[in-house]
Parts: sequence; structure tokens; C-alpha cells
Amino acid sequence: MDRFDAMQAFARVVEAGSFTKAAETLHMSKTSVTQLVQQLEARLRVKLLNRTTRKVNVTADGAAYYERVVRLLADMDDAETSLSGASASPRGRLRVDVPSPLARTILVPALPAFHARYPDIQLDMGVSDRMVDLIGENVDCVVRGGELTDQSLMARRVGDLQLGVYAAPSYLNLAGTPSHPQELEDTHHRIVGFLWSRNGKTFPYAMRRDGDRIEVQGRYVLSVDDGNAYLAAGLAGLGILWLPDYLAKAHLANGELVPLFEGWQLDPMPLYIAFPPNRHVSAKLRVFIDWVAGLMALHAPISGRRDS
Repeated sequence: MDRFDAMQAFARVVEAGSFTKAAETLHMSKTSVTQLVQQLEARLRVKLLNRTTRKVNVTADGAAYYERVVRLLADMDDAETSLSGASASPRGRLRVDVPSPLARTILVPALPAFHARYPDIQLDMGVSDRMVDLIGENVDCVVRGGELTDQSLMARRVGDLQLGVYAAPSYLNLAGTPSHPQELEDTHHRIVGFLWSRNGKTFPYAMRRDGDRIEVQGRYVLSVDDGNAYLAAGLAGLGILWLPDYLAKAHLANGELVPLFEGWQLDPMPLYIAFPPNRHVSAKLRVFIDWVAGLMALHAPISGRRDS
């Protein structure tokens, strides 16, 4: 039995809550993971996990051992990265998940410079606007906009997305140009709805001007759960959009979008990188977080206090 492989397999089963999910993230067979954990239990002469047909629960001894194992694996990672110049050149596989518009517009175009600086980091980048199970899917970190609802996660605020309201000329030619946000509640105006994956619903936008504050829900004929599809729908004239400045900029310049309600302001949307509290912040994760923070300082700098 390789003790390192056995400890790693045990930690993944605890985090994923399943031998099957742990095997998938470790790229091993379920049988191999099961045997490693069984061999570890036999060596320790302690039952680490309670297994049923539906789920796996960690025992009291297993929970205590897990905490020690996580620290030990983290120390081993630090030891490896401190040798042979590895700390100056982080290496290994990094699993991240980022919003689709941010990936297309900012992150992916900047990746050549990232890989030139860190050639030994292999990025597995999920591109989506869905809720990601960081533990179950063995994801190292996610980049997400909006206030974090899962207080169990560790997070670093890396930017503030300034928002505006926009429409395509084709939409305005048909529906007219609204002069006040409240007009979006009228029957002849439409927004493009965005389904937030945390609850599968659209939500109203708060807008302010000269001490006045209103919330606009709007009506839609199309609602989507992907940022790129949301933008495409607005460009096609299917409704009015709320967009971050970085995403609207190019389309404003070429006339594909027109700004609405100038003088009205929306609260900026915070942008966070979140990661599991029991996940060691390795050198490769640390440089990725710093890289994203540096990019956002250029495109969407933090306007208020910084969250750690």
C-alpha cells in the first residue's frame, strides 16, 4: 500500500461523500479507491468510514484523522514546491470554474501571458454560470459575481463590476426608448431575463438617482442562465440588458448597444474567488488568484473595501 495514495483517496472520499465521486476526481477505479481506504483502515486498526448503500459518513476517529491528513498533504505539497526552484515556478493541475462572459472577454485572451509565466500549471477551466459543488467536483476555486451565499467558503474579493442598462438599436426601433426605469414595467417593454443558478429565478435590479431608489423587475419573453447567451439575446433585440461595463464596452463602441437611463446608478456587483475552507492554498492556486486579481484591477477595480 502506498500510504500517500491511501491518505489522498481517504481525503477525497470524505470530501466527495462517495467512493464513486472520489474515484472520478482521482482518475482511478472505484475498486482501487475502496481497496486503498480498506488497507488504510487495516493499517490503522480503526474504522474511518461508515458505508451504506446510499452514502458514506466519516466516523469520529475518521474525522480526527482527516484533519491531520489534510494538513499533512498540504505540508507535502509545500515541501515539493520549495525544492528545485518549484516555488518560483508552480506546477500541477488546477481545476477552476469561471463565468462564461468573463472567460471569453478577459481571462482566456490573457492566458498566453499566464502560461508564459507559469508553463508547468495545467488549467482545467470550467466555463459556466451554474452553481458548482467545489468539494464534490474537486474544484480548486470558482470565480463568481454577486454576494456569496455559502458562508462556509473562503473567498477573496477581486473586483467590482460596474453595471449599466443597455439595449440594441433594433429593440429601441420597435419598442421606443424608455426615459425612466419604471417604464420597463409597462406591457410593451421587455427585458432579457437572467436565471440565477442559486435559485433559478430572475431578480429585480435596484437603481438610484438623486436620493430616489426603485427596483425594476421587468417582463421578459426569454430568460437564460448563461452570460454569453444573455448578451446574444440583447444584441438580437430580444430585450433590455443589465451588463457589466467590461462586457458592454466593445458593443457600445461599434453601435450594437445603446446606454439607457444615464444619471441612474446601480450598485456594483462584487466579484469573488471562492475555494473550500479545507483546501490548501497551494502555490499554483495562489498565483492564479493573484493573476485574476491583477486582471480585474485593470478591468473592474474594487471601488469599496476589500474583503479577504
